[in-house]
Amino acid sequence: MNNTIEKTYINALSRGDQKAFEVLFLHYHPKLVFFIAGFIKDAELARDMAQDVFLSIWKDKEKFSKIDSFGSYIFKMAKNVVCNYFDHVVVDEKYVAEQLARPHEFDSSEDIIFARQLQELIDVAVSQMPPQRKRIYLMSRVEGMSNQEIATKLKINKRTVENHLTAALADIRKVIQLCLLFLC
Repeated sequence: MNNTIEKTYINALSRGDQKAFEVLFLHYHPKLVFFIAGFIKDAELARDMAQDVFLSIWKDKEKFSKIDSFGSYIFKMAKNVVCNYFDHVVVDEKYVAEQLARPHEFDSSEDIIFARQLQELIDVAVSQMPPQRKRIYLMSRVEGMSNQEIATKLKINKRTVENHLTAALADIRKVIQLCLLFLC
């Protein structure tokens, strides 16, 4: 799509034209999914995140008439969505780890049981991981090694370690989500 045509669609979008939105969506959505999946390694989640980007675009459509490069703008939005995702994963994981490390601070026996069940779910997810991913996850979370230390010890790239950890956390999250789905 050349800049002139894209600008026409962007102006129409800013006026609330659904057809223009649809054209931009069909053009950019697959590219965004591919871009996001390159970071999070989960195609379904990448599609959801790309969908969220376009939902935000539709909600704030009026401001897009002032944007010179729609493509650059939405890829920046996608990058921010990915960063927020990783921030939440880290925060969630730290919270669970802190809670599991301090069982004496739980308010009730129900909390203790829940924490143990949660740890069991994590253990199940870890046991089902491919050997390399499992090894890297355990080195990181159990042994407390940094990504660089793991990379050096295993003689692999630091980015490979990060990819394995991202995939490991996604595996754990899936197992927990499935179990919570059956509990609710």
